[in-house]
Amino acid sequence: MNKTMSKTLWAATAAVAFSLPAQAVTIVQWDFEGSTTPADLIDSGTSPSVAASLGSGTALGVHAGSATDWSTPAGNGSANSFSSNTWAVGDYYQFSFSTSGFTALLLSVDQIGSNTGPRDFSLGYSTDGVSFTPFASYNVASAPSWSSTTYNPVHTYSFDLSGVSALDDQALVVIRLSNSSTFAINGGTVAAGGTGRVDNFTVMATPVPEAGTAAMLAAGLAVLGFVARRRRA
Repeated sequence: MNKTMSKTLWAATAAVAFSLPAQAVTIVQWDFEGSTTPADLIDSGTSPSVAASLGSGTALGVHAGSATDWSTPAGNGSANSFSSNTWAVGDYYQFSFSTSGFTALLLSVDQIGSNTGPRDFSLGYSTDGVSFTPFASYNVASAPSWSSTTYNPVHTYSFDLSGVSALDDQALVVIRLSNSSTFAINGGTVAAGGTGRVDNFTVMATPVPEAGTAAMLAAGLAVLGFVARRRRA
């Protein structure tokens, strides 16, 4: 093989190689805006089902108390969020979606509570919607309050699940944000009227390389190795 052919092969193989580490992209998101803004609902332990605003998935909330009110007050820099009261330990917001064709999940969610709303939350994940594995615990704050016109990053919570291979390329992934204590944000006890809100629940992931692309890279690298050995010989 002459030098020109070798250089051409190297350039083509390098182009494939550098294209493999794909960047994470948003695969599903709930912003609770427009057609995906749920209708308010009073006195119900289960919220309305909320379709994803980007991608495909379903969100809902579940509370032990049947007197729970579900509403859509101002979000974090947007017109709407998803809010509820009468929080008890174990009550949760849940987001269900698929990661088929994707790996290395990154999650973020905007979350806030009123002064007497729940402070302590845990994030758990599942691939069957029944058995959940705890991943992280975190605390939410009440200040500064949310504005429909100004986004405040202090209320954005991010979670790196890229090391959880069980969530890669799955037909179903379920994430729960569960109230984990009776402590309110003001340090007292959660009150019946205390609220907790979520907004902009976002899932990012990295596309799984196509088999053909990976095979092309492997073949190209094998040829380059052969060329190198021939030249050394």
